[in-house]
Formats: sequence, structure tokens, C-alpha cells
Amino acid sequence: MAKILFSLAKLALILLILIPNSGQAQKQGNSGDSIKTWCVAKPSASDEQLIANIEFSCNYVDDQCSILEPGQPCFLPYTLNNHASVAMNLYYQSVGGHNWNCDFNDTGLPTTSDPSSFFAMDIASLLKEIENGAAVQPRIIL
Repeated sequence: MAKILFSLAKLALILLILIPNSGQAQKQGNSGDSIKTWCVAKPSASDEQLIANIEFSCNYVDDQCSILEPGQPCFLPYTLNNHASVAMNLYYQSVGGHNWNCDFNDTGLPTTSDPSSFFAMDIASLLKEIENGAAVQPRIIL
């Protein structure tokens, strides 16, 4: 079961990298088109590394990390990887969004896919299963 969840996490990371997003402009691509980028935590990062990334990022961006508190927009999914990704992205965006701003001692990964849309789709599918009366198994969302 753990191998399946880890494989799903790797698949999710690959999808984040490969599926382009048509979000707001931030960087210029080769064709002159603007590309929006985000910074997410690698699934291979240890809990200690993720906690250090949250502390570093939230100390830098100050009160912006309040979006991770219960009842706020980025509280769910309530996982260490998700919260680290949000905090790391807040830092990444605030310092210019350059690839080197997403290194975090090799635990960050710049992506052109909006990670919030991926998590929103997963939560939406879970809610749909509940509405349809399906027996929903607990899931770990990385």
C-alpha cells in the first residue's frame, strides 16, 4: 500500500511538471509567450526538511502564511508536503520566481502547472464520491 501511495505521489509530481497552465504571466518563454511558474516541495523531502522550509519561508513572507491556518484557503489538504509547498511558493513568488529561488537545499521544484488546481481536483473528486454514497477509503494527498 505504501509503495502504491509513493508511486501515486511520483505520478502527481510528474503531472505537475508536464501539464502546462495558462495562468497569469510571469516569465517569457522562447516564443515570447508569458509563463506562470510555482515552487512545490519534492515528495522525496524529509519531514525535517519540509519543516525547515516552512519556517524559513514563513519568516521571510511574514503574515502571508496565515493562509495555512485552519479555515483559510490553503489549510486543506492538511499535509506537511502541501503546507511546505504553499510556504515555499509564497517565498518563491516574493523574491522574483527564479529557479534558484526554489532550490531549498534541493527539496524544491519549479513547475508550470498550478498545484492548487491539482489538489482542488482531487478534493472535488473525493466530495463527488461522498455525494454518490461511495465507500471512500482514507487517502494520503502528497
